[in-house]
Amino acid sequence: MTDDRRSPMRGADTDRAAARHVPDTPQTRAPTYRLAFADEEFLGKDELRPVRLQLELLKPEMALDAHGIDSTVVLFGGARIPAPADRGTARTQVLADLSHFYDVAQEFARRMTRKSLAGGGRDFVVVTGGGPGVMEAGNRGAQDEGGVSIGLNIVLPHEQAPNAYVTPDLCFNFHYFAIRKMHFLMRASAICVFPGGFGTLDEMFEALTLIQTGRMRRVPFLLFGRAFWEKIINWDALAEAGTISDEDLQLFRFVETAEEAEKAIDGWQEMGRRQDIPGR
Repeated sequence: MTDDRRSPMRGADTDRAAARHVPDTPQTRAPTYRLAFADEEFLGKDELRPVRLQLELLKPEMALDAHGIDSTVVLFGGARIPAPADRGTARTQVLADLSHFYDVAQEFARRMTRKSLAGGGRDFVVVTGGGPGVMEAGNRGAQDEGGVSIGLNIVLPHEQAPNAYVTPDLCFNFHYFAIRKMHFLMRASAICVFPGGFGTLDEMFEALTLIQTGRMRRVPFLLFGRAFWEKIINWDALAEAGTISDEDLQLFRFVETAEEAEKAIDGWQEMGRRQDIPGR
């Protein structure tokens, strides 16, 4: 529906169409004559950065609202982790060994999508970064189950195109990392982190920091693959040094399988329901 139908004011679509049917003169060809909202060169100027930030926040928000999506299950993880069938293409033996997490992520997404569809499809919708590896596995699992899934891609110098399993109407592309991260977390009912690199670590620690500081409510925070995470991060050393508290180590838990992760999320829900019962 165009804005002309929602408002008695003459709308942007009407003016955009009218602007295409003007005499071709030096005046109408001048960049200054272009409608501001239809002028890509103008919108790309440094001074318009605040407007672009607002647009990147608003566009996905409106689309998700239109699809009736209330909550999501976030899957973070490495783009370089191959499917087991492609483990021979892995650049290191460690990545080849981690390939089983592709299957784990795919199965976990199936389970979450099944849960979502059973509840009407508004909650527990899988969202990934929209790329290959673990992200592809998450979107693929949702498609396997007949549900939708979200892909939050970002423009990078050597980044991939969206994977083929993201629901097309829920496939977004971002310029700003900060706004993309907001959309990962604004609807999150669970955060699930698979082995990955700088991007995965960045997303994981930002989400943990928001929960630690009370800027985001606590949700199930699951790290898949204890051996990987304990090898690359000495969690206990952080607590022993006093840079985090012992209680901060309770903000997340390790899981290994899709079934274990689903039980953790179901247990969290059940605990929340019990706490909501009057008199408890």
